[in-house]
Amino acid sequence: MSGLNASLGYFITIVGVSAVGRALFARWRPRWTFLTEFIAAFALAACRLEVDTIAEVGQWAGALGPDVAITMLLLSITIHAITMQGVSGNPAVTLMGVLQKDVGAVAGVLSVAAQFLGAYLALIVAGKYWEMELTDMHMIKNLMMSECSTSLRVPPLQGVLAEALGAVTFHLVYLVLKSRSQLLRIPVFALLLTYIAYAGNNYTSGYVNPSLAYALTFPCPGHTLLAYSLVYWLGPLIGMILALFLYLGNIPLLFSRNLLYSKKARFRVPKGKTSEDKTN
Repeated sequence: MSGLNASLGYFITIVGVSAVGRALFARWRPRWTFLTEFIAAFALAACRLEVDTIAEVGQWAGALGPDVAITMLLLSITIHAITMQGVSGNPAVTLMGVLQKDVGAVAGVLSVAAQFLGAYLALIVAGKYWEMELTDMHMIKNLMMSECSTSLRVPPLQGVLAEALGAVTFHLVYLVLKSRSQLLRIPVFALLLTYIAYAGNNYTSGYVNPSLAYALTFPCPGHTLLAYSLVYWLGPLIGMILALFLYLGNIPLLFSRNLLYSKKARFRVPKGKTSEDKTN
């Protein structure tokens, strides 16, 4: 139980610091949106790193089964969605805004860069936390840092397909619920992302988030940087673009007309005599 208490303290600290940081940086929005994206990516990656620690080591060193890891993942995603409303911490979501012309190109590039920096900072902070070795679980995790287990457990091509499938599912739901109430969106997103992570556990871990994957599995040996980039960067982008095209019928930044769906006239013009015929 001490291991779980230490993890809960870590989660509370990360969430608290991130919530305060977001509140401070939010006053500069929308000009400085990338600052809030930095905070969101940091919080998301920092919490997921500890969740993965529970999943990998918890059952051996802390008597924490897989059910605890899934529960903590669901709670962390839910709390993140509540405290980080309006920001995603996901480069794929940011780029989707650029493709929809909702986000400018410069703002999009700055946000993506900030998201990767936030994920990198989360990796550093989590490493310092594990070095404290507060519990046996964290002591083992600290020893495993240089030889961590990769999340990519299938060939790269299959990994790209797995990440793209998870991404297209998530982004389609995101687009459908974009204008709905937060009371509906938050639990649906939390359950969906938890399910994608659970279903993809034996494939790619279902991150569907390039910056999150950068912090969680890129430092681990087993695959080249090119293989990781193809799976965890290209896969989510393919899924996002496909979801946007299926939902809108086009990519607004690239095409002005609908390529997939035809717009039908709301009122049908009755066939009959024209106005000129009637006057004659």
